[in-house]
Amino acid sequence: MVMARALVRLLRTQALRASSSSALVQRGVVGASSSAQHVREYGASTPASGGFSRTEISESFNGVRRCVWQGWTRGFASGSGEPGVVVVPFMGESIEDGSLIAILKKPGDSVAVDEIIAQIETDKVTIDVRSDVAGSIEEILAKEGDTVKAGTKIARVFEGVVGTVSSTLPKEEPLSTSKVSEISVPPLSPKTAAASGSSAVNIYTPAPLPPQLKTPPERVAHSKSTSGTEVHMLTKGGERRVPMTRLRKRVAIRLKDSQNTFALLTTFNEIDMFNLMQMRTQHKDLFQEKHGVKLGFMSGFVKAAVSALKQFPAVNAVIDGDDILYRDYVDISIAVGTAKGLVVPVIRGADHMNFAQIEKTINTLGKKANDGSISIDDMAGGTFTISNGGVYGSLISTPIINPPQSAILGMHSIQRRPVVVGNEIVVKPMMYVALTYDHRLIDGREAVLFLRAVKDNVEDPRRLLLDI
Repeated sequence: MVMARALVRLLRTQALRASSSSALVQRGVVGASSSAQHVREYGASTPASGGFSRTEISESFNGVRRCVWQGWTRGFASGSGEPGVVVVPFMGESIEDGSLIAILKKPGDSVAVDEIIAQIETDKVTIDVRSDVAGSIEEILAKEGDTVKAGTKIARVFEGVVGTVSSTLPKEEPLSTSKVSEISVPPLSPKTAAASGSSAVNIYTPAPLPPQLKTPPERVAHSKSTSGTEVHMLTKGGERRVPMTRLRKRVAIRLKDSQNTFALLTTFNEIDMFNLMQMRTQHKDLFQEKHGVKLGFMSGFVKAAVSALKQFPAVNAVIDGDDILYRDYVDISIAVGTAKGLVVPVIRGADHMNFAQIEKTINTLGKKANDGSISIDDMAGGTFTISNGGVYGSLISTPIINPPQSAILGMHSIQRRPVVVGNEIVVKPMMYVALTYDHRLIDGREAVLFLRAVKDNVEDPRRLLLDI
């Protein structure tokens, strides 16, 4: 009984110390683990009685373990473990560095706990850098455009100070162009600087204003060769050189790798959308009332693709070295075009979802993609991709496989066209669909039959309910 009280007090003391100092936690990981092991052994051999039960001892042990782990990971992420220093967090296993695209705070600004200070653009997503403490920004340690890695110092926060320092300073009247041109600050000579007793004097000297262009803008050539030998014709509109974003670079590399690696081949078909559109029109209000989400066409195509993938497992497989890796699960990637570039979030376990669950997942992932909050985990994996170019008005196209997958289904716009039904010509809402596949793994027969299965399931949604 006495020993149990002493052990619990020891563990609680260690928990408090661990939570207050990451450095102490890092030096005491072994000791804390050793003490926790003794507690575990004592709790297993001692009957519960008196003031402290085995549950309390176990909770105390978990508290120490949690604090030790948090302190260790925080120390690992920050590198130096300096208090009040905001660093780049761990960005993902496959991401080595990123570009610092925005610094949202400046020295003197107040900052709250978990408030975003900067944003980093990586090859896949945009990552927020948040403050671990509340206070005011003392110093910015990086600048926009820098290439940063996990642990790179971004800012220093002076803890406990709320409010901006700049708000207490008198506001200065901005200088006009004429006033700036009149100011002349001569630099200090070495003797003057030495006499003043200052080892380093920083004096701001306004940069000279650029001369006015005498040549009409339409005659100025803005393009410049890096070698200096290339000659450009003079143009009216001019040219702009903008660096590619990391996401755009990554998309370009992956798509080119897809062309260079896969034996790409595309097969086409067309789908009569009448029955699916009629089902949607008839049940969309009741569907939204019950499930809180709109009924779209994507859920029908996802369900149709899942059914076809089960019939033709090679389309859901992938080449892994000299082997073929067959997947007994279906994770559907949905291509989403955003202002920053193409992202492909994944509907996990699509083969176990109904229409409502698929629509809700697509809606959630689409919002996250458009507002920039989508994470790497949301896009990891995927066994098959669906791309809907029809939302932009595409009539027909050949999509490119999303590596390392083996096939991609392309949807297009719905147009009313005359088609032959029996012995009559009728007008139907038709959609062209395309399947691009890796011919190294998928034969033409399988690809054509797969796309035909998708067509049959969409044209008659009842097949999905009957699993035929």
